Amino acid sequence: MAGAAGATDLMHSCFFGRDTLLAYTGLATLAELLLSSTAFARTRFSAGRRDIEEARRPVRYQALGQTDAEQAVVLVHGLFVNADHWRRNIDALAKAGLRVYSLDLLGYGYCSKPDPYGEVAASLNGENGRDLGEPEVELGTSWGGRRTVRVAMTHPLGSAYNFYTWSEQLCDFIEQVVDADHTTLVCNSIGSISGLQAAIDRSDLIKGVFIANPNFRELHVSEQLPILVPFVQGVQALLRDTPLGANLFKALAKPETVKQILKEPYYDETQVTDELVDVLLSPLLTEGADRIVFDTLSYSAGPLPEQLLQDPRLTVPVWVCWGEKDPWTPAPRVRALDRYPSVRRVIPIPGVGHCPHDEAPQLVNPLIEEFVQELFTETKFPSAASISS
Repeated sequence: MAGAAGATDLMHSCFFGRDTLLAYTGLATLAELLLSSTAFARTRFSAGRRDIEEARRPVRYQALGQTDAEQAVVLVHGLFVNADHWRRNIDALAKAGLRVYSLDLLGYGYCSKPDPYGEVAASLNGENGRDLGEPEVELGTSWGGRRTVRVAMTHPLGSAYNFYTWSEQLCDFIEQVVDADHTTLVCNSIGSISGLQAAIDRSDLIKGVFIANPNFRELHVSEQLPILVPFVQGVQALLRDTPLGANLFKALAKPETVKQILKEPYYDETQVTDELVDVLLSPLLTEGADRIVFDTLSYSAGPLPEQLLQDPRLTVPVWVCWGEKDPWTPAPRVRALDRYPSVRRVIPIPGVGHCPHDEAPQLVNPLIEEFVQELFTETKFPSAASISS
């Protein structure tokens, strides 16, 4: 990936974590690490707010940009994809003067995939130490209305693959690797929930959250008709716990099939290229990936986007953009997000589907740059920002 002169280019499999990173590579400074073409480090997730040394797991990330750039962005992928889904954004954002990172969330891409219910995963589980319960929350509807329901927050199977684990991974990554004074999260689809939760958990690390097409989690029990919940749970168990799931996965995990599936969320079918299919499918063929897919499909609890956007602990600004041709995201429900104080703008993008950052990067990249610059100006020059507003 080409960048501007003097830019860094990190495209490698990593274990992140500042101290162990430098020791493992034998490099003396972070600058030397950033200038190397391949490097390795280690991560320690925080489980129950304690560092778990023995729970180091490999995490791949990519980085590009000037090492001294004050403004950093961390790109957070959506369901069943990986850091490469941002391959059409990293270079443009780096050329705009940003330090850009994209990482695989735990269980996705080329990141580690520990047994969801094993000892290692249990030590990483972000639900540890949290009082989650089943709060009563006002949510939206597909027609833009409102309804109040109880939201089950704890993973029904106790799996570590949940939004609190991914939130802690993001916070650890920002703190231990990015280490910038001004970091913005840019999230697609279901990654937006991990990003919003991270901004709630550590507002000291994150200046804002940019969302490209939120995901309202139709498989969450609070989003289903009560009469359908037992049926959905039965299908989830059948896919997760019997050979049917593995056989179905093998049947679907073929380039020609994946290409057809992607033509649903992508409105412009010409953007569903062989390259896209390869970067999304190849990691799904690695060991343990199918197990994580069906475990994630069984995650019918946890936080929801409207719940997080109205959380009083969310103190950072949010922009939402969405492709108006997205078949999975009801337009009235997205537009209604502007009722939350944290949401400054809701921006429709015509003629684009569920992944606007990849389908139309020429439209989304400038929005990301504008959002980051606005936040940076407010942080560095608060009086000037108030005058301009």
